[in-house]
Amino acid sequence: MNVLLVTLDQFRADCLSVAGHPVVSTPNLDRLAASGARFDSHHGQAAPCAPGRASLYTGMYQMNHRVAANGTPLEDRFDNVARLARRAEYEPALFGYTDQGVDPSIVADPSDPRLDTYEGVLPGFDAALLLDGRMAAWLGWLESLGYGTLKAVRALRTEPERPAEHSASAFLTDRLLAWIDRRDEPWFAHASYLRPHPPYAAAGHWSTRYRPDEVGEPLAPDPGIHPLVDMARTLPVCAAPADPAEMAHLRSQYFGMVSEVDDQFGRVLDHLEATGQDRDTLVIVTADHGEQLGDHGLIQKLGFYESSYAIPCIVRAPGRSGTAGQVVDAFTEAVDILPTVAELLGQEVPLQCDGTSLVPFLDGSRPSRWRSATHWEYDWRDMAMGEHRTSGGADPRLERANLAVERTSTHAYVQFADGSWLCFDLSADPGWYTTTEDPAVVLPLAQSMLTWRSTHLGGNCTQLLLGPERRGLWPARHPA
Repeated sequence: MNVLLVTLDQFRADCLSVAGHPVVSTPNLDRLAASGARFDSHHGQAAPCAPGRASLYTGMYQMNHRVAANGTPLEDRFDNVARLARRAEYEPALFGYTDQGVDPSIVADPSDPRLDTYEGVLPGFDAALLLDGRMAAWLGWLESLGYGTLKAVRALRTEPERPAEHSASAFLTDRLLAWIDRRDEPWFAHASYLRPHPPYAAAGHWSTRYRPDEVGEPLAPDPGIHPLVDMARTLPVCAAPADPAEMAHLRSQYFGMVSEVDDQFGRVLDHLEATGQDRDTLVIVTADHGEQLGDHGLIQKLGFYESSYAIPCIVRAPGRSGTAGQVVDAFTEAVDILPTVAELLGQEVPLQCDGTSLVPFLDGSRPSRWRSATHWEYDWRDMAMGEHRTSGGADPRLERANLAVERTSTHAYVQFADGSWLCFDLSADPGWYTTTEDPAVVLPLAQSMLTWRSTHLGGNCTQLLLGPERRGLWPARHPA
């Protein structure tokens, strides 16, 4: 069996035509959903990119992997999806990026350039095509086409000025398909597309695919809901444009990027079908986090609002066509992907995993015990660290710069590390404007979140006891 893991960076869950979006067209993701299972209440575990991807790749909640920001290293002791693939005798290849910083404890030389960036490659992957923030391979290709010397950000912002065939997404797809054609044994590929991540500039004709007057309006801001939101609205990278025309243009470009990356993914599906590999390829499409897209006066991804965490998840597994087209409404999470891949590859699910395999859903059943709520976390300590390195003890202010959300079918409870909290009544108002302080509602949610944290405390060895009886849950690679 082949494995294709696709991430579409910053892709909102609602931006699928199969999910009923009134404007955006995604015929190829819809096609995958028609032949697989679409998880309609799927959420990422953290934002921004590095924390969200750490949860996806390790199957762990942020409170356990502790990647708090873009720049927080991922500890090397953790297992991940690439290492699992190697145990299954694959040579996993990366096309794009993983945004996982190296663990400083395994770096001997303080001048090692890996310590200067969070855009490292997840241990276990072979970088068949590295497209980190420098986008060096793509820029070199553009230069060979006569576009001159470009910097990455400039090249991305000017994508509307070039044919869509020369986009970063098209470049990745070209290299992925060429690599697939060279395989003569089962393969494992991770296609990590940047789009629809900003800058908000769709490639070529996709930049005019959606008119600004048809893209709809975002959810209006609610001033004073919490100091974190008020602060975010003062930051240029997070504040939504105040000019309605500018906001409409931004949304039109985001929708154009969604359709462009859908089109590129369609090329991959076509190639798999043309070569007969679609019948023997596990395809998983998801994202690291969502996008505010102007909702509540914000863009990008941050805070506690669901727009930043609701993401797509579509899975098509060989031999499970009987569930083709099913829509799963149960709460599922990014941490479920690694256990799912492990089970489908016949591998032991790593003990570190906080998630649970989705395979029962792929078999058309629903587990008797499944989560009744979903969770995500956000940590903004990087905003308080200052510009220079510090020494001495931990700053307690940093430990209070985080939050956790428990989202049920009726409410969303937000707990801040400074002791404050919010509780949104989603049954009365799905727009996240109406709050409640009713103790009969709030107390059970607070207790439920405490239980969630208590039952997911990290530690691979906490469930076993040393001794000749080998009691507890022992990894298969250890004597049992």
